[in-house]
Amino acid sequence: MFDRTSRYYGVPTGTVTDHRGRTVQVVLVPDAPKLQLRGEHLRRQGQRLDHLAGFYFGDPHGYWKIAELANVMHPEALSEARAIPIPIGT
Repeated sequence: MFDRTSRYYGVPTGTVTDHRGRTVQVVLVPDAPKLQLRGEHLRRQGQRLDHLAGFYFGDPHGYWKIAELANVMHPEALSEARAIPIPIGT
């Protein structure tokens, strides 16, 4: 269902009943990865998290790792941050 590089790859699924009484399949919340700080990136104008993930990890879809290390729910929360924490590896 998910690409091998997705944080949801291999995560078990479950079923819930929605507000209309339908049974739907859901992906359970994965455990938070244990990320270590590589350092901080001083953001330049126009840089987005996917740009940084592409540069540091070779995978722009890894932007969620930066958001996870920064402890933000939505990556946009870092849009005005000057220093962006960068985790080690992928």
